[in-house]
Amino acid sequence: MKILTNTSLKPYHTFGLELNANEIIKAQKSDDFLQIWKQRPDEPKLVVGEGSNLLFCEDFAGVIVLNCLKGIEVQETTNEWLLHVAGGENWHELVTNTVDRGMPGLENLALIPGLVGSAPIQNIGAYGVEFKSNCDYVDVLMLDSGEITRLTAQECEFGYRDSVFKHGLKDKAIVTAVGFKLPKCWKPVVGYGALSELGERDDLTAKDVYNKVCEMRCAKLPDPKEIGNAGSFFKNPVVAKSLADRLLLTHPTMPHFGVSDAEVKLAAGWLIDQCGLKGSCVGGAAVHSQQALVLTNTGKATAKDVLKLAKNVVETVYDRFGVTLEHEVRFMGRTAETNLEAICLP
Repeated sequence: MKILTNTSLKPYHTFGLELNANEIIKAQKSDDFLQIWKQRPDEPKLVVGEGSNLLFCEDFAGVIVLNCLKGIEVQETTNEWLLHVAGGENWHELVTNTVDRGMPGLENLALIPGLVGSAPIQNIGAYGVEFKSNCDYVDVLMLDSGEITRLTAQECEFGYRDSVFKHGLKDKAIVTAVGFKLPKCWKPVVGYGALSELGERDDLTAKDVYNKVCEMRCAKLPDPKEIGNAGSFFKNPVVAKSLADRLLLTHPTMPHFGVSDAEVKLAAGWLIDQCGLKGSCVGGAAVHSQQALVLTNTGKATAKDVLKLAKNVVETVYDRFGVTLEHEVRFMGRTAETNLEAICLP
């Protein structure tokens, strides 16, 4: 465990806002988490990986705990590769490592920022693949008992950008490691967007898919090291089929994906773009000019700038389409997680 002397949050979330915490600590082993929780029972605490899906709405009046658990173990069976990966490992580096070693399955999830320990919480996904597709188990540290518990993928209750870690186990468990099953009988997933350009070739490799995903993401999404952002700010909304059908009458080219007989998923980025919001600004916050789904810090944004911009996007889309957007990015208030609806803005 290492207590940092600099309490600025700017290096620890990809929006790069000028905010502070009371204290920042690096947890380098599971016992560090337990020690922190026992020594500071009444202080607000937040476990952070790389802060790639996080918006600090104000200074955090508590302890930021950085997940620095490291280690990757690989076993091989006749039919699959079994990986055990510590929660503090970088996600993209893991994807790159598996592809380079000829262990396909994660290639569609390349260049998603963050750590392995954050992936199950959000059930990250991209280009037709979700984290749960290859998840075998998730190891968690139960803060009440101090024991490491292994949850099956089913017990994690994965949903669209959702999991048990946002509900029943919220603030009760810390992801220490993840287990993956990568089957040797691999079939590429290339039916989403420009990935379809790769076709269904017999010689198609996971490296081909990986390279195309990286190309697509780099073309559309700003690098958080250069422009502060947290990736996709809003979830793709799931609406009643009746509403989708009404919208298609006036917008026949609207992207839509059937979820069930009664529900349809719409593309949040398309809705925002149709409202003419690309490039719109509030103070130092802006809707990205290339990808409407991304809100950015142009260099001098405050948390209020980002919040006001997000509110404007939500209200504009609702007024135009009757669709309510929900933010995918986690909002962190002074002592606890919050949301856009709960924040009072002038």
